[in-house]
Amino acid sequence: MSRSVKASQSLPKAIFSPKRPLSAVGPLCASPSQWQTRKSSHSPLGNPLPFQRKKVTINTLRALHQRDEPITMITAHDFPSAHVADHAGMDIVLVGDSLAMVALGMEDTSEIVLEEMILHCRSVSRATKAAFTVGDLPMGSYEIAPEQALESAIKVIKEGRVQAVKLEGGVEYAPTIEKITRAGIPVLGHVGLTPQRQHSIGGFRVQGKTTVGALGVLEDALAVQAAGCFAVVIEAVPAEVAAVVTKKLKIPTIGIGAGNGCSGQVLVQADMSGNFPPGRFVPKFVKQYGNVWAESMKAIETYKSEVKSRQYPAPTHTYPMAPEEFIEFARLIESKRD
Repeated sequence: MSRSVKASQSLPKAIFSPKRPLSAVGPLCASPSQWQTRKSSHSPLGNPLPFQRKKVTINTLRALHQRDEPITMITAHDFPSAHVADHAGMDIVLVGDSLAMVALGMEDTSEIVLEEMILHCRSVSRATKAAFTVGDLPMGSYEIAPEQALESAIKVIKEGRVQAVKLEGGVEYAPTIEKITRAGIPVLGHVGLTPQRQHSIGGFRVQGKTTVGALGVLEDALAVQAAGCFAVVIEAVPAEVAAVVTKKLKIPTIGIGAGNGCSGQVLVQADMSGNFPPGRFVPKFVKQYGNVWAESMKAIETYKSEVKSRQYPAPTHTYPMAPEEFIEFARLIESKRD
């Protein structure tokens, strides 16, 4: 016997009676149209865009570059952060390994593993209906050999449902990039400051500040272009050096702490939106466009206060019940006491 039948037999006959119309029982016997009405917080986040943007592709990015229109890129680490980025019209959404710190509370990007990146890529890709979506290859997933890198890239594309992968490194990783691009997977390069190698370069230090260093950045950028990258991130490099590198390349450059002469810009969403507590270190190149932390704190503190004072929930936040149904319910409860 099913659980639902047992439950119905244990209820008072006044509620489950063959002579009583099912419509009188209440929401359990609602009409089909009522079944489809969502009355839970566990529903898809938001509605589709009021206007549908065309999906951004590699060709879209090339067209932007050809007409010298800056390419906009931002990071996202889950469905909500990707949802708002896509609604805001970002050209590229990057599932960066910076999520290790801003989403998972790790010390640095070297801690995150491929499986965790794939999980976050999958979450982000469910929201990015228009933006071109790129997933980072984390440290340890591509350095051993080009074959390892290709295997990792295939997993990120197939399981993470993104359109491209990003990896750090210049000349030394050109064969790895070529291996991946020859398999038909777009690669976004990353030169200059490469956070995954912070320990070998003395920490998060600006790169290309000397003549030799600047030549090295240019050499790395040319190498990843030759290997097949569709674009390259230039991080923490003097603006004038990044501008020269951009002019020397045929592919777009995406700057982060590299000045206004790049083909586009990228920032970590948590940094630029102010989604962090007061006192946290923020890199010099970050401009804070909002204060999500303060707004969230204000909302949560107000909620706490209203719960403590019983201001919330108010009658407008509760579900109604027909008075006669409640009277019947109360009568049945009282009758059980007798």
